[in-house]
Amino acid sequence: MSLAAILLFAKDPLRWHPACHIDFVKWEGTERRFGAELNVVKRVRIEAPLLRLIEQTFQTIWPHIRERQRLVDLFFEERFEYPVFAWQEAVINAVAHRDYALEGTPIEVWIFDDRLELRSPGALVEPVTIERLERRERIHASRNPRVVRVLTDMGYMRELGEGVPRMFEVMEREGLKPPEFHVEGGAIFTVILHNTPVYSPDTLRWLKQFGQGLNPNQKRLLAYAHGHAGRFTSRAYQKLVGVGIYAASKDIKDLIHRGLVQLERRGGRVYQLIDPEKISGRPKAPREFLQIEPLLREKGYVKNEDVRQVLGVSRAQATRFLQDWAATGFLTLLGKGRGAQYVQKENASL
Repeated sequence: MSLAAILLFAKDPLRWHPACHIDFVKWEGTERRFGAELNVVKRVRIEAPLLRLIEQTFQTIWPHIRERQRLVDLFFEERFEYPVFAWQEAVINAVAHRDYALEGTPIEVWIFDDRLELRSPGALVEPVTIERLERRERIHASRNPRVVRVLTDMGYMRELGEGVPRMFEVMEREGLKPPEFHVEGGAIFTVILHNTPVYSPDTLRWLKQFGQGLNPNQKRLLAYAHGHAGRFTSRAYQKLVGVGIYAASKDIKDLIHRGLVQLERRGGRVYQLIDPEKISGRPKAPREFLQIEPLLREKGYVKNEDVRQVLGVSRAQATRFLQDWAATGFLTLLGKGRGAQYVQKENASL
């Protein structure tokens, strides 16, 4: 019997591998302390075959992901401090790709007041590198192909290298810092998710007026201009995000092409934001769509049954809503019949 089969299906895989479990620790504050100042709030050792280990880890983490509410367009919008897809993808990747030849260390999940850290034994497998992950390249490699195959067949993974890029997308969509990746001592791969917003709720809501096709640097620029009377220069942009003149010129030209900014005067060096409400062809999101948005961000898609449940409408009414939102450019239809899913346009190629 192979190690992969034991880890996946054995009743007690720890008989053959002493550290194939997950160690969950909730720490008080933002750092670990020991001795008389020990700040462990809760510690759980999660032991199970890998297929059950993932779900049990989800259930262990869930109560410690805080939920917050804020008022948006007369509706209370619920937000989790970490997007569900981001932290669950980190758990799945750790189980799928850890180095099971290292038997002295389990996977560790640490939750602090300001971040979630997931530590997995083993370095990255070539051709995967931290630099390529940070560039959001869709790369896939695994030291455990049999484990990955089973997790893919069970619906946990897609084996297309799309998980990490989507982690970046959902974190940015919630206005949070992008995921961080580190390799400690060549033997521990760590993923860090921060719950501290990059932008204030008001700024994040304002940025949504410009659509979803902007890169992080462009969003920072628009937020900067919003706080400086709607004006900025190329030099200010270069200093703000740490890019050279050519990269700044490319991003600014793209914003001009999108109709979001313009030169204050011909031949000048100062750029001016264009009022989003004056941009032709940009419809305002209807109230019902705003009610659906939190679920859309969490799942990455919505179906007819989701609309019925959230809005309390009939199947026919839900169909009309979805068709209207697709016609006005808020959603794109993928699939047919009862399997049809609606995604935001920037996710249509996923």
